[in-house]
Amino acid sequence: MARNNNHVVIMAGGVGSRFWPMSTTEHPKQFIDVLGVGRSLLQLTYDRFEGVCDPDHVWVVTNKKYREEVCRQLPEIPGQNILTEPCRRNTAPCIAYVSWRIKALDPKANIVVTPSDHFVLNNVEFRRIILSCLKFTSETDSIVTLGIKPTRPETGYGYIQADFGAASPRNKEIFRVDSFKEKPDLPTATRYLKEKNYLWNSGIFIWSVSTIVNAFRVYEPAMAKIFESLLPVYGTPGEQTQIDLLYPECDNISVDYAIMEKAEEIFVCPSDFGWSDLGTWGSLLNQVHKDLYGNALIGQNIQVYDTRNTIIHTTQEKLVVVEGLDGYIVAEKDGVLLICKLSEEQRIKQFRGEK
Repeated sequence: MARNNNHVVIMAGGVGSRFWPMSTTEHPKQFIDVLGVGRSLLQLTYDRFEGVCDPDHVWVVTNKKYREEVCRQLPEIPGQNILTEPCRRNTAPCIAYVSWRIKALDPKANIVVTPSDHFVLNNVEFRRIILSCLKFTSETDSIVTLGIKPTRPETGYGYIQADFGAASPRNKEIFRVDSFKEKPDLPTATRYLKEKNYLWNSGIFIWSVSTIVNAFRVYEPAMAKIFESLLPVYGTPGEQTQIDLLYPECDNISVDYAIMEKAEEIFVCPSDFGWSDLGTWGSLLNQVHKDLYGNALIGQNIQVYDTRNTIIHTTQEKLVVVEGLDGYIVAEKDGVLLICKLSEEQRIKQFRGEK
């Protein structure tokens, strides 16, 4: 497999509303140093694909309003590889657009698609699995998704039911998918954990460009027609104008519903590289360094007394003193202070005035 046919697509158009007030519509979480390590989640995503492909084969799909921020954070990527959506339309149109755009440039492309706001602990194992799956999809007409071996009965993730009865002859780490499952309730998630053939759905996909384009033609013909019609303008000054015109016509649908749940040749690679979808303050607390009392402190000067199991994210304050909290979020950004029980964090959208 020629390394120069590998492409990485980073989806970076989300608004990260559950991380308010740190994440706002104007400056969402993928552009923020959430972990306090000196790199944003978008930059960490870019970093972990080092060696998978060259920087000129890395693509970012984002909203128009974030284009300049992507350019600033990832100067290594050519400007023409940053594709901008005029409106939010979920993951299927986003993936269709970038797939046809890459196909116009490299008909033999082999693609990995990843969200921009995940956390991975073991980058070496991550890259090993990605390269193994890319080799598999370059030799077959298969779609592969990464399934994460579950460590707890998590209700915040979708699940993949795998057929562990027979590994693929080409790759013993890859198995057929029986079905995709929605986010379960706690009893269902507990059952999934016991049955041992369920994996967390990471939302990371690997396929050849011909496989995914053909899948769109079969299962989303109207969407395929839109992006097929733009083949003459990809890479030209007229591309953005046409995308702005036609993109809003696409259905607002996820790639899971549009393709994954319908396609035939769907495989999963069970993975264990310290993965988390950093979707909530609670998931962040699970991933960052904690003190002896279970507190995660992200900021320059934070002092805690009689406080346990609390996440404090106050990177703009000179001194923060917290006393007597157990199981709380304390977050400050641009003059907004949130103090909320971790058990009530699903109400954060309500607190910030969202429906």
